[in-house]
Amino acid sequence: METSSAESKLANAKTIVSAAASLAASVMLFRSMAQELLPDDTKEYVFYGVRKIFNRFSSAITIVIDEYSGLASNEVYEAAEIYLGSKISPYSSQRFKVSKPENEKELVVTMDRNEEMVDTYNGVKFKWVLRCIEVKSIKHFYDAQDLSSSMRSEIRYFELTFSRKHKDMVLKSYLPHIVEEAKSLKEANKTIKLFTVEHDMYGNMSGSWISVKLDHPSTFETLAMDSDLKKTILKDLEMFIKRKEHYRKVGKAWKRGYLLYGPPGTGKSSLIAAMANYLNFDVYDLDLTDIKCNSELRRLLIATANRSILVLEDIDCTIDQLKDRNMAEPEVDDEQPRAHNSPKNKVTLSGVLNFVDGLWSSCGDERIIVFTTNHKDKLDPALLRPGRMDVHVHMSYCTPCGFRTLASNYLGIKDHELFREIEEAIRTTQVTPAEIAEQLLRSDDLEAVLQDLIEFLKAKKIENEQAKEANGDEPSSQNH
Repeated sequence: METSSAESKLANAKTIVSAAASLAASVMLFRSMAQELLPDDTKEYVFYGVRKIFNRFSSAITIVIDEYSGLASNEVYEAAEIYLGSKISPYSSQRFKVSKPENEKELVVTMDRNEEMVDTYNGVKFKWVLRCIEVKSIKHFYDAQDLSSSMRSEIRYFELTFSRKHKDMVLKSYLPHIVEEAKSLKEANKTIKLFTVEHDMYGNMSGSWISVKLDHPSTFETLAMDSDLKKTILKDLEMFIKRKEHYRKVGKAWKRGYLLYGPPGTGKSSLIAAMANYLNFDVYDLDLTDIKCNSELRRLLIATANRSILVLEDIDCTIDQLKDRNMAEPEVDDEQPRAHNSPKNKVTLSGVLNFVDGLWSSCGDERIIVFTTNHKDKLDPALLRPGRMDVHVHMSYCTPCGFRTLASNYLGIKDHELFREIEEAIRTTQVTPAEIAEQLLRSDDLEAVLQDLIEFLKAKKIENEQAKEANGDEPSSQNH
């Protein structure tokens, strides 16, 4: 009886294995025929249905991450693309894509369509697949896709497959980890850009930003600035970057305002470029006189990115021009609406102040706003208070320390027997770093350049004293 029972169980097992093998063969045959005979739309619909049936009997779960969420890009998709691209190697993938956007530093590596990749996080393996569906007739199983889908030639999405028991870890830990890791990778590889407001062929502002690569070589090491002042600025920037949680804790927007003031040619633009290079921040250069109204200003500010520097140069002149323009606005006919003269249709000082610590505070993180002026005393006190201009940096005339930096930059020397005479002349002469730099570029002959600089400083001192006498000022032998 036992032998007969064992033979019966073995026969049943063989029957089951045979049936399973037959089913598998049938599925493979069906899949092969479907790949060759069915149209793409029908094929995707059938495969979607088959996967759905098998998923009911599987312990695995799949998350779909679409490229777009409505009309907007899906941040999780973008993060996954960057993150998985950093994991690709010849050993992990036999096929992947490589590109290099114009003006970017590094090659961009991404997964190719329908390729698979396995990533390990906290000892758990996750399978990623990049799916791409060519869009011919959008009305197939993807009815949930909106108008943005019909404007693209294909629909792309990631499938992330893992064991059901790890669902909470994926949503609460793994995906947030990918988003943060992608941000770090993106920042490390990004090219710093300078944004300006686009104008049409008639010179009218279009209301959108255009960018070029910011290829300014200025760094804090090459700035012709007092060393103690450089250290102060660097310390403030480092503290600002590290205090995200502190700003949130005290209920303040994560932003910092700088006022750079001093005569022309003292290095205000070079300092802004050095800040951008040090922080790896993009720069947005905004001329308020190009803007017609406060609402237009708000639209432009909302369109700026996080981790950026907004620059408003010569703010004293800009405010004066805005006031003159507003006062010169023609009166509106009594029979016409008075909207033209409404404050909503002008750029006003209150509008500027509102974006500095109102709207500006709420439209992003890690923002630095830099005002520059040649005449600090002409600024409205409302602009100068902390919270709007937190750090005031006096960009002074060239100092002996600044000269040594310029000599190192332009001549490649740290010391020379003529340095003492030059430094003494600089202490008693109001001369800008830009003027010194221009003199150092005049010749490749080191001795001739330094001798000519001494003569230039003597002439500059006489010129300054004559200008002061003409203005009725007392002559001064001090630089500051």
